[in-house]
Amino acid sequence: MKWPGFNKRLPQLLLLVGCSLSLSAQEKKFKKENVVQLNDSLTTYSQSHLFDFPNVNRVRFYNHAGQLKEIKQLDGAGNEAKMYVALRNYVSQFGVENFTKNVPMIWRLARLSEKFGPKGEAVLLYKLVLKHHRQGIDLTKLYRTYDSVEADKKKYYVPLQDYYELVNYRKEIDTLRPPQSVLTPMGNSINSEKEDYGPAIGNTDQVLLFTSKRHHHRLRAYNEDIFFSIKKNGEWSPAEGFKTINTEYNEGSSCLSLDGKSLYFSRCNAPGTLGNCDLYVATLNQDSVWSDVKNLGPKVNSADWDSHPSVSHGGDTLFFASNRTGGFGQTDIYYCVKDAQGNWGQAKNIGPIINTAKSEVSPFFHHKFNVLYFSSDGHPLNFGNFDIYKSYQLKNGWSEPQNIGPLVNGSGSEYYFTIDSKSRDIYYARSTPDNIKNLDLYSFPVPMEAHPEAVVQLTGKVRDKKGNAAQGIVAIVDLSQGVEVTPKYLREDGSYDFTLINKRNYLLIVQGDNFFRIEELFYLEGNREINTVVEDIETKIAFQSLEFENSKADILISMHSDLAKLGNFLIDHPHETLKISGHTDSAGDEKNNLQLSQDRADAIKTYLVNEYKIDMQRIEAVGYGSSQPLVEEKTEKDKQLNRRVEFEIIKK
Repeated sequence: MKWPGFNKRLPQLLLLVGCSLSLSAQEKKFKKENVVQLNDSLTTYSQSHLFDFPNVNRVRFYNHAGQLKEIKQLDGAGNEAKMYVALRNYVSQFGVENFTKNVPMIWRLARLSEKFGPKGEAVLLYKLVLKHHRQGIDLTKLYRTYDSVEADKKKYYVPLQDYYELVNYRKEIDTLRPPQSVLTPMGNSINSEKEDYGPAIGNTDQVLLFTSKRHHHRLRAYNEDIFFSIKKNGEWSPAEGFKTINTEYNEGSSCLSLDGKSLYFSRCNAPGTLGNCDLYVATLNQDSVWSDVKNLGPKVNSADWDSHPSVSHGGDTLFFASNRTGGFGQTDIYYCVKDAQGNWGQAKNIGPIINTAKSEVSPFFHHKFNVLYFSSDGHPLNFGNFDIYKSYQLKNGWSEPQNIGPLVNGSGSEYYFTIDSKSRDIYYARSTPDNIKNLDLYSFPVPMEAHPEAVVQLTGKVRDKKGNAAQGIVAIVDLSQGVEVTPKYLREDGSYDFTLINKRNYLLIVQGDNFFRIEELFYLEGNREINTVVEDIETKIAFQSLEFENSKADILISMHSDLAKLGNFLIDHPHETLKISGHTDSAGDEKNNLQLSQDRADAIKTYLVNEYKIDMQRIEAVGYGSSQPLVEEKTEKDKQLNRRVEFEIIKK
């Protein structure tokens, strides 16, 4: 059974995401204190009412003739500053239908905001246009304009396979390590030959609930059932089905309440459902049998498809996905709150910052950090089909969703993201481009981009000594906890940015084709900027530190720093070779000088081979004695110039 409205674009999947382990969240918490404050260097998340959109769940379509007349008059008079204020006020009152019919207004406001708005507002407005446009917008012009102001683009993320190759070159000698275990399937105890998806950590981190199509039923060959597994001694036990919950109909999206006595799930195509899929709750009896299955009722369920429940830690807030009439797109995320009597209130749309004209599914609200994770194919930055995003609860709604990066999101589709209570491991389902119909469950340590505590900004620029922007790769190594960080390419202007966890030790690594590798240790305490000047690689290089003792060829400690530049460069560029040329002055016997220069070149080659594991075939060492002087020797300084070791990097 396909998700409603997804047509032929998606695999045949249904239901499913686990209950979140969020804190008790009354509806007022959506506009209250204790929220994460973001200050992105690229986009400042506005705390104003503009991105609150209070009318989304009040009116279908906002229309005010007087305000529209004023905006038109200001436009005709060319008074852009006042028009920005008036148009901003009007857009802030939009209902759901305005995002279908009046997106050109948001586009115009974005253009005005570049001149008159606060920092970052224009970027957020352009993203709103990209999320909700259907007609009335010149898309070519839109993307060109958006591209000029948005710096978080797919092309700046180093692909995972390239990352593996990059760190594999250095595995023998370096601190930069391959990902610990990204893209790791959960194994045969959990996954089957059929679809397995919808993971949810239960009321403890030792209970995993998920959905699978592995079992036959009387009415259907394979349909969705709910399974569970228990972690013992670090291993997940073979999956078992919920015998009193699973029927010949489709059950999924299961999750447990904090006390473990309530099981929330979705059931489809069954008698008594309001739509083709409804949300239900079951109660655990004293004899440890699940029973008393109840439909959550018409305030939660609709005449359409309702699934993917995620219940808060206190059990008073419910997030879910639905394709009901009146939403922003094909499938939206909704929420509802229990009243004092324990009854669920009317479901409400979570709004246009999260929801788009396409599909948003599988919400998960983190129990501690007030961050919402969800899957979508409608947000601007996307690595495949469906990607997983995170959005922080702000004073007036939600922050602009952030793609959690290519260490989780690949070229296929990712859904049903959940994190354990300690924010240590993630669980989610993914498909690949080669097999889009058969999801498997994956679990591995939380990467930095997905971590709920990663909210502090590291920014910087890399330039050469002439002030020109450098091009290369920037990598960050978390030295405190070893959390994986996706490396990025430097932007055209040499800039970069990372969102990291505060109060940790990190290693910054910058490497490129035309400069020597840079490494810098730092402790992150609040937003920080690190600007770096790199040393360009000339055709031929001579280091002043490579001064050998008289008539000797021993490598001195003072030489290690500059030789490290060469060793690192050769590791980072495995297809390039090095020629070492040894030279002496004209004093003494020429035959002895020739042998001394050869010994010194050989000593450097041996050092690079031994210390940096460089293939000796990549290094040529030649001694020239005094046959190639730089200057005529008239003074001792002239002789010093001619006594040298030169390096030539040969690029292929």
